[in-house]
Parts: sequence; structure tokens; C-alpha cells
Amino acid sequence: MSKNTSITLGEHFDGFISKQIAEGRYASTSEVVRAALRLLEDNEQKLATLRKLLKEGENSGTAEYSYEALMNELDDDIG
Repeated sequence: MSKNTSITLGEHFDGFISKQIAEGRYASTSEVVRAALRLLEDNEQKLATLRKLLKEGENSGTAEYSYEALMNELDDDIG
């Protein structure tokens, strides 16, 4: 359900929105704001996923690592 919400924008964002509408990219201020909120929501979801995966990686412990074994593997791959 739609709801009218009043927000205050500075000159920068007001000008940006006006330009988007004038160029025909969006038909109204509401469309610009909804598009921006969709991008913000998507970005926040990606950040949450990244944070979760980073935490899982940190909690998984230290991996065994050998520089010499890595170099040998790369040498084998190269030829």
C-alpha cells in the first residue's frame, strides 16, 4: 500500500532528481526515490551476505598453507 511521506532534500539531490525527470529517465520524483531505495536495499543485502560470509571464514580457522607447495603447484600448471 502506498503512503505519502515528506522528505527534505538539499539543493544537490533536488537538482539531481529534476535532471533525471527532465532527461526522461523517470516520470516523477517518487520514481527516482523508489529506484534509489531499491538500489540501497540491494546494496544492504549484499553487504549483509558479505559480512556473514566473512564471519564464517573467520570462524573456520586457519588454513594450512605452504608457500613452497603453492609454487610447485604453479610450476606444474605452467609446464
